[in-house]
Parts: sequence; C-alpha cells; structure tokens
Amino acid sequence: MDKNIKLPKIAMGAWSWGAGTAGGDQVFGNHLEAKDLQPIFSAAMEQGLNLWDTATVYGMGASEDILGSFIRQTDRDRVLVSTKFTPQIAGMYEDSVEKMALASCQRLGIDTIDLYWIHNPADVERWTPQLIPLLKKGKVKAVGVSNHNLAELKRANEILREQGCKISAVQNHYSLLNRSSEASGILDYCRQQGMTFFAYMVLEQGALSGKYDTKHPFPEGSDRARTYNPVLAQLEALTHAMAETGARHGLSVAQVGTAWAVSKGVLPIIGVTKVRHVEDAAKAAEVTLSADEIAHLEELADKAGVNTIREWEKKME
Repeated sequence: MDKNIKLPKIAMGAWSWGAGTAGGDQVFGNHLEAKDLQPIFSAAMEQGLNLWDTATVYGMGASEDILGSFIRQTDRDRVLVSTKFTPQIAGMYEDSVEKMALASCQRLGIDTIDLYWIHNPADVERWTPQLIPLLKKGKVKAVGVSNHNLAELKRANEILREQGCKISAVQNHYSLLNRSSEASGILDYCRQQGMTFFAYMVLEQGALSGKYDTKHPFPEGSDRARTYNPVLAQLEALTHAMAETGARHGLSVAQVGTAWAVSKGVLPIIGVTKVRHVEDAAKAAEVTLSADEIAHLEELADKAGVNTIREWEKKME
C-alpha cells in the first residue's frame, strides 16, 4: 500500500450490509438498514478501525449507499474506503472500469477511492489496463486484485508496471480452513513485492465464530446455511481448540480466528453487523498467537477435511 496510507490491523467488512442480490439477505440471511448499522460505524471509528471494505455488487449498490450515508456525516479524511469493480456486472456500466468506479464514488459520497479492486480475474488482459487511467487521474489512490491466483496476480502487476503503476494489495479468501493462498506462494510474493494481503472470510461467515454447531446450526434459507450446516460436526474439534486457545488469552472463538490471521501477518476483513463484532475485532488485533498455537490450530483445521471454497472461487494453485 501507499506508504502515506496508514492501515489499521483489521478492516471492517460491509458485504452483509443492505439487501438484494449478492448482499445481506441472499448470502447472509440478514436484513440490515442504515438505522441498524449507524452504531456499528460509529463504534469502529471510535476504535480507530477506519478501513471499510465494500463493493458495487454487494446488494447491487446497497452496501455502498449505506456506507456513503455514514461517510457524509464524518470527516472524509478519517475514513479509508476500499471498494471493487466486478467484471460480471460491467455491462451495467458500459463495460467501463472507470464508470463503475465513478458510480461507486457517487454512492459513497467521495471524490477519490483509497483502494480500488478488480474483484475477480474474469479477464486479466481486458480489465487490468483500465485501472491505469484511474491511478493517473488520481481517482483512486491504490489498486488491488481479488481472487487472483499467483500467475494472474503476477500478470496484472506486469501490466500495471509497464505504465509505471503497481498492484498494492491482494484480497483472497484466507482462513484456518482455506490456506491455499499461502500454499501457492501468493503470501510470499506479496511480502516480496510490498503488497498488503487482505484476508476475507477469516471466520468462514460465522462457521468459525463459536456461535454455530450441530445443536445450533445456521438458520435455513441463506447461502451460508447451505454451505456450512452439513460440515459443522467436522469443525467441532477445531472450534473447541480455538476456545481453549482463547481461554489462555481472554479471547472468544471468533477473536481467536481473527488473532490467527493478524498473527500470520495478513490484514483480515471482519464482517460487522453488531457493535460487539467491532469490539471483538479491536481486542483480537492486539493479540499475537504463538507459533505452537498457530501450528496446533492449523493441524486440526487440516484434519477437519472441510472444503470451504465457494462457487465464485477457485483453489489458489
């Protein structure tokens, strides 16, 4: 990331904010509006957790609209905004990265995006070059790529470097249950290139939060219920060990999942729908797990044998 941009240890995720396609109600089974979320935004800002991650596709603009309503009520310089270009809906914006970015700016009530992402590698050669004018015009301060494997990441970086630009960040699914970005060398490449690695779904949409188990499954009717309810029994040894680890540090199971990511040197994105989620994240950010604790949790995660790669993703190889 830009050396002038000071990032907190954790980003606040707004994927489940609002309603609609690919948003709160369809994916998470939530129905959250601005009045529900204002206290969460305020609590995060008070904790210094000022990096907010959203996307045009989250609720088809609903997440950006809600976040924008909060940004308009605060000092813009205090807020770091991360949002995304999603190739699959580019036709709505005349197949233009710039037009989608400008529409995001309008919804968010900002002139400049701090970090703008290509959401997935639908066509690296086609979409990556369109980031360059945004960088050179100053409409975005830094750019990243999400859900790209190592070859796609390197190619995107090459395209930008030819024009004096660079990839500043990578955002992939990374959790105790999905460490393919580590095994494939992406984390090492990010360290070598000075890229910040953002980890989404660190808590597997709640499956690693300690809230859900075979006796307390996800409520039916959402994507996460369909994905995780069938494997909750396989996760019990891992979540039990996370609880034991948490007891040593004064952390909850969810906080251990977050602390694991921070301890691995990545920047986790934590979805926040309650004030306590913010408070949990702030506390977890201050704890570093030992190498032995990390190894034990990762061993149990591997033994669980659960594949959490979702329908929009691929294994990073």
